[in-house]
Amino acid sequence: MSASRTPGHSRLTKAHKLSIAGVATLSAAAVAFSLVPADASETETTISAAPVAWAQAVNGTQTKALYGHLSSQQVIAEANAKAAAAKAKAAAVAAKAKADADAKAKAAAAAKKARETKAAASRSAARTPVFANNLDGWIKEALSIMKREGIPGSYAGIHRNVMRESSGNPMAINNWDINARNGIPSKGLLQVIYPTFKTYHVKGTKFDQYDPVANIVAACNYAADRYGSMDNVNSAY
Repeated sequence: MSASRTPGHSRLTKAHKLSIAGVATLSAAAVAFSLVPADASETETTISAAPVAWAQAVNGTQTKALYGHLSSQQVIAEANAKAAAAKAKAAAVAAKAKADADAKAKAAAAAKKARETKAAASRSAARTPVFANNLDGWIKEALSIMKREGIPGSYAGIHRNVMRESSGNPMAINNWDINARNGIPSKGLLQVIYPTFKTYHVKGTKFDQYDPVANIVAACNYAADRYGSMDNVNSAY
């Protein structure tokens, strides 16, 4: 027997209820969409621009930080450059000062050496007497050399023998005695033969029998060896 239904009421199945709920949800969504203001696009744009603005703000902060970093680096680089330039300038000044000091020291040393050389030359000139180019000068010069070499003899002994042997003529030569006949004539102030002159020649004098000073010194050297001194010679020797 079928059940009776109450007038004005209808029986809804579960499927019907689900269908109605779905339609209600869709309708609510549609209503919500239709209630969006006319300037909804601007609102969306503003909402959409917020991340961009945030990004710009972040990027602005980073840019400022980067600029600050670069500025600091530039300040440091400029300071380093100035310090390097100052150091280089100081080094150049020091090098120039050292070069000037070295040049002055070198010039002073050269001037001192020149003064010392001049003084030494003056002392040498003062110590080295100038002898006359005559018999008196020849004997005196010979005596100065003999004193240096330790050869005995006196002015009087030399002068006496010179006058006997050659009369003071440095170019005198004996062409008649035994020595001449043997081919070795006696020559010079003290009539010295070549073998004797060669053996008793004193270094520092000319190697020339006719040179008056060399002749006197060699003859006195021979007389000192043979007789003890030219002072002891009173005849042909």
